[in-house]
Amino acid sequence: MSIHEVFMPALSSTMTEGKIVSWVKSPGDKVEKGETVVVVESDKADMDVETFYEGFLAHIIVEAGETAPVGSAIAFIAETEAEIETAKSLANSGGVAASATASPELVPATASAATPALASQNGSNHKEGRLVASPRARKLAKELKVDLTTLQGSGPHGRIVAEDVEALSNKDKQPATAPVAPPAPVPTSAPVTPPAPRTPAPAPVVAAVPGQIVPLTTFQNAVVRNMVATISVPVFRVGYTITTDGLDKLYKQIKSKGVTMTALLAKAVAVTLQKHPLLNASYSEQGIVYHSDINISVAVAMDDGGLITPVLQNADAVDIYSLSRTWKSLVERARAKQLQPQEYNSGTFTLSNLGMFGVDKFDAILPPGQGSILAIGASRPQVVATPDGLFGVRQQMQVNITSDHRIIYGAHAAAFLQDLAKLIETNPQSLTM
Repeated sequence: MSIHEVFMPALSSTMTEGKIVSWVKSPGDKVEKGETVVVVESDKADMDVETFYEGFLAHIIVEAGETAPVGSAIAFIAETEAEIETAKSLANSGGVAASATASPELVPATASAATPALASQNGSNHKEGRLVASPRARKLAKELKVDLTTLQGSGPHGRIVAEDVEALSNKDKQPATAPVAPPAPVPTSAPVTPPAPRTPAPAPVVAAVPGQIVPLTTFQNAVVRNMVATISVPVFRVGYTITTDGLDKLYKQIKSKGVTMTALLAKAVAVTLQKHPLLNASYSEQGIVYHSDINISVAVAMDDGGLITPVLQNADAVDIYSLSRTWKSLVERARAKQLQPQEYNSGTFTLSNLGMFGVDKFDAILPPGQGSILAIGASRPQVVATPDGLFGVRQQMQVNITSDHRIIYGAHAAAFLQDLAKLIETNPQSLTM
């Protein structure tokens, strides 16, 4: 007899518990080795989880919407249909471990976070013979009886998403018509406007009711842990005023090419960090950790609560146009909870930009494992004294840097801000080179 436990996997180094978003398979369903059986919400993303064993999903211990500690059993997989009932009885008696002495052949099986299935360059939604589709798309396809193998995915890297399934289902429901003749030179009916691309719907936010206690989401709990972890770090803050007329002019020139202000600011910070490696470093008990890459994390608020920091890796070396495209993809996948851990936990320096909300200035809290975070306020017109003794109006923004005082001192932070201001004020065009 071979019955295996599926355990809650550790999808990140800080994860202590996970929430079951949905079960891709139902009890009694056949499962193949390497096939996704469940979707788990980690600290920052929804991850497909696949099993190392083939057989039948015999019993689900932790239902969708419930949480479980990392390493605890969440389901049983039986190698044969005849063992399904035995697996159910094991669930009531404490699991495989409790009956190991009676059945020494019982082996606990781990579950692994599925590697993101990257499609080939032609947009194929298959990888190594496996169909690449989101868990929601698989669930919807099962409900609507849609064959996923007939679909061409419109998601990242050709991944099939729920909208693709809905589109095919709606098409199949249309009444059958006679074969359509080739289009005539002059259309006989008004052209049909293609539907606007859909974006993933945000998770519902629980409305606040006076006197009610609303549990924190997994994302919010992750933020709580990170904020508590920073209490023991001695930090200091330094502010600086930067004139942005040149940067604003550059942005207007290249905005139509898909460049974002976030990417421009991240690029400016990354280039400046090349001259100030200490600001890109972090503290450890063994000493100062100088990172080989300059990876800029940028804080993004999630629609359903919580905060995530997608990372622009090697931002100093990537051109501004590629950096902007990468940023757009990161934000879209962050809000769809599809980021991989290295895409949000590999940052070496963080930006927090509340200027887009009209905030003049603020102080940011240092993220765990980093040496500095830069808070960016709004760029506003200000009356200033010009070098010729007159008055003029300049666009200016306030930035405040928060640094770990164990390795970074005031003079280091001030020198970094001076060079950042010099780059933005006198040579912003260099950011496009």
